[in-house]
Amino acid sequence: MGATRLEEPHYTYNDYKLWKGDWELMNGHPIAMSPAPMCKHQSLASFIITEINNQLDECPLCEVLGEVDYKISDDTILRPDIVLTCGETNESYLTKAPEIIVEIISPSTARRDETYKFDIYEAEKVKYYIIIYPDELIAKVYKLDAKEYDKQGDFSEEVYDFTETTCNIKIDFKRVFKRFRS
Repeated sequence: MGATRLEEPHYTYNDYKLWKGDWELMNGHPIAMSPAPMCKHQSLASFIITEINNQLDECPLCEVLGEVDYKISDDTILRPDIVLTCGETNESYLTKAPEIIVEIISPSTARRDETYKFDIYEAEKVKYYIIIYPDELIAKVYKLDAKEYDKQGDFSEEVYDFTETTCNIKIDFKRVFKRFRS
């Protein structure tokens, strides 16, 4: 008689909300978040949040948030580094696709951010996905065109105008990265 194969548990939001520590849930599989991001990661996130937040005075429908749960389904909950969300009404977690998601790459999250999350955000119709590479001081900007992401370019010293957002946000990457240049 052969060895019995154990079924891997399939977790849902009800399990997820009871866990201690920082987790994401992808198709029922728990993913432990890395330890607290390094100072450069957090500083970059602060600069991007400030850059966006400074443009929201005339647009009260939208808000920029850092590390908030985005519940895509009962068994998929992600925690992007930064989101621009408009018209969200749920106080516990995001329920609809943000207009912009920013992920700041670290060695332990690169593959997940560049592939798995990329595919999920594309399928969920997030209008813009930005992947920040802190060591290179480059932001790769992707825009959803019809059903898939179209790479808008690699930005380091340019301003990008997110024309298809409710508040017509712009990010000046030269200003965002300025402090980190030698």
